[in-house]
Amino acid sequence: MTAPKSVVARVKDLRAQLDEHNRHYYVNDAPLISDAEYDKLFRELGKLEAEHPELVDTTSPTQRVGAKPAAGFNKWTHKVPMLSLDNCMSMDELEQFDARVKKLLGDDAPVAYYAEPKFDGVAISLIYEDGRLVRGATRGDGVVGEDVTLNVRTIKAVPLQLSEKVNVEVRGEVYIGHAGFLALRDAGVMNSAGKPFVNPRNAAAGSLRQLDPAISAQRPLAFFCYDAAAQEQNEHDNKWHDKWMARLRVWGIPVCPQGKVVKGVAKARAYYEQLLAKRTKIEYDIDGIVFKVNARELHEKLGQHARAPRWATALKFPAEEATTQIEDVEFQVGRTGQLTPVARLTPVFVGGVTVSNVTLHNIAEIKRKDIRIGDTVVVRRAGDVIPQVVKVEIDQRDKKSDKKNDKKNDKKKLGAIKLPEKCPACGSKVVHESDTNVYCANTDKCSGQVRRRLEHFAMRAAMNIDGLGEKLIDMLVEQGLVNNVADLYTLKDKREALLKLPKLQDQSVDNLLTAIEDSRKRSLKHCIYALGIREVGVSTAMMLARELGDFATLRAADITRLTELPDVGEIVAQRIREYFDDAENKEVLEHLCKELPALRARQSATRKKATP
Repeated sequence: MTAPKSVVARVKDLRAQLDEHNRHYYVNDAPLISDAEYDKLFRELGKLEAEHPELVDTTSPTQRVGAKPAAGFNKWTHKVPMLSLDNCMSMDELEQFDARVKKLLGDDAPVAYYAEPKFDGVAISLIYEDGRLVRGATRGDGVVGEDVTLNVRTIKAVPLQLSEKVNVEVRGEVYIGHAGFLALRDAGVMNSAGKPFVNPRNAAAGSLRQLDPAISAQRPLAFFCYDAAAQEQNEHDNKWHDKWMARLRVWGIPVCPQGKVVKGVAKARAYYEQLLAKRTKIEYDIDGIVFKVNARELHEKLGQHARAPRWATALKFPAEEATTQIEDVEFQVGRTGQLTPVARLTPVFVGGVTVSNVTLHNIAEIKRKDIRIGDTVVVRRAGDVIPQVVKVEIDQRDKKSDKKNDKKNDKKKLGAIKLPEKCPACGSKVVHESDTNVYCANTDKCSGQVRRRLEHFAMRAAMNIDGLGEKLIDMLVEQGLVNNVADLYTLKDKREALLKLPKLQDQSVDNLLTAIEDSRKRSLKHCIYALGIREVGVSTAMMLARELGDFATLRAADITRLTELPDVGEIVAQRIREYFDDAENKEVLEHLCKELPALRARQSATRKKATP
C-alpha cells in the first residue's frame, strides 16, 4: 500500500523537526521546545510509521532500537589505525613534549594547541556515508575492533543522520555521566559477572557491549567527538583543529564545549589547573587534559612513533588511588532508615582532593573484604564521585587485630566492625534482616532519617534546591523549623527565624527562599525521585512518570498494576505501596500536592538524556 503524499510529507517534516530538536537538545544543550511538545511530535511520527510501515527508515528517530540480540560481535578493521596517546605525568614532561614539537618543526615560536578534557570512557569510531550512520566500532587493539553498530544507534547523543550528506569517520568517546552512573547503582544494575559496576568507564564499556541493543538503549550512554576525517577533505576547511571541531558540531555531532585553543606552555598550564580545580564539578569522568597541535597540516610533518602521534599528548591528573588507615567506623542512618557503615580515615590526598571518610556500603561488603578498624587500606575515588576501599593491605595488619573484636587492645580500636544495637541518630531498635539490609525501626520520627530525606529532596537530580546543604538542614531540624520535606515550602513565612540562624545573612536567606520557590517548577519525574521511595532511583522515577502520566495514578496503583510496568518487580512494587500506604507519608503528601504543580497536573512523557 502506498502512503498518500500528504502523509509522506508529514513524516519527512516530523523527522526533520525531531532531528533539529535532538541537535539542540544533545549538541547545543539548548532545547527549543518542552519535553511534552517533543513527545507529541515523536508519538505522531510513531503512529504514522506504524500505519504505513513502508515509510520506516533506519535514520528515523523512532528506529534507535529495533534489532534482535546478536550472537556475538563481528570484527572490524579500521582503515586508519586508532592511535593511543603518550602520557605526561607532570608539567615538566609537558614542557619536554613542547620542546620536542618545536625541534621537529624547526621553529621556536609558541605552539598553538587544542586543549580538551581526556574523557574516561570507551573509544569509538563512527562512519557516516552521505550523512547516514552506517557503522560503529570499538577501538579494540587500535587496528581491529568490534562492530557495535546496533548498540551505538541506541545512544541518543549520536546522530543517525547528519545535517549534510558527507562521508566522514568520526572518532570519540562513549561515556556515562556521574548522574547516570549513580542511577545505575541506585537501580541495582549489575555487570556481566553479576556485580555492581566499579566506575562510570566500566559501566560504559559493559553497556556498549551488550549483545541485546535493547539493554544498551536502557543505559545512560553519551558521546563526545574528539576528531574526525572526511573523505572529501578539500571540500571542508579543516586546516585548524578547532575550526574542524566547530564544523562537526554544525553537522550535529556532539563536541565537548570545554575544548579551546591555548598558545604556549604557560597557557596550557593555566588550562590544566583550571580543569583540575573544576574536575569534581564536571558531570563526567576526566583523567587529564589532551593537547593537540592545532594546525592539522603539521600533523603529517610531526608524524608518529609506534602507535602514538608526536603531535599530541595527554597530561594526566594526580593518581586516583592512595594508601591510608581506618581509624574508626561509624554507622549513618539514611533517608529510608538504612544503616551504612562509614570509615573515618587518616586524611589522604587522592584524585585531586583530601579524603577522610569513605563508605563501606554494608556488612556483607565488610565481610567480603575482611575490613577491620586499624587496617591499612587502598582508597580509590571511583568515578571521581564515590570514595571507596579497594582492598586491605593484609601484610600491614596489626597483630593485635581480631575478627571478633571481643577484647580491649591497649586502648586502640582494632578488630572487626560491630553492628550497633540501637540507631545512632534516635536510639531506636536496629533491625538486622540481612548483611545488606540493616535499618532503624523508627521510620517516622528518626531525626537522622528526616535529615537525609531533606538532603535527598534538595539534591540536583531531585528538586535542585541550591544552598540547602547538610549543615543548614541540621540547623533547620534542630530549631524545629522543618520536620519534613513539605515544611520547606513554609520557610517563606519564617524569614525572621532564618536570619537568627548562625552565618545566615539577608542574601543567603533570599537565595535559599528563591531556590525553594524555583523547585516548584520541577517535573513529575524529579518530584517522584525526590520523595526518596525505597528502590526508586532516577531511572525508575522517570519510568513511573512516563508510564503512569500523573501522580494521582501512581498513588492509586496497586501491586498488580505496578508489576506490569517495565523493570518493576514484586519488591519494588511493594516498596512503592508501603510508601504511599504509610500514614505519615500520606499527611506529608497532602501538603506537597498543594505546593508542587507537577503532583497535581497530568504530565507528559519525557526524553531520556544521558547527563543532566
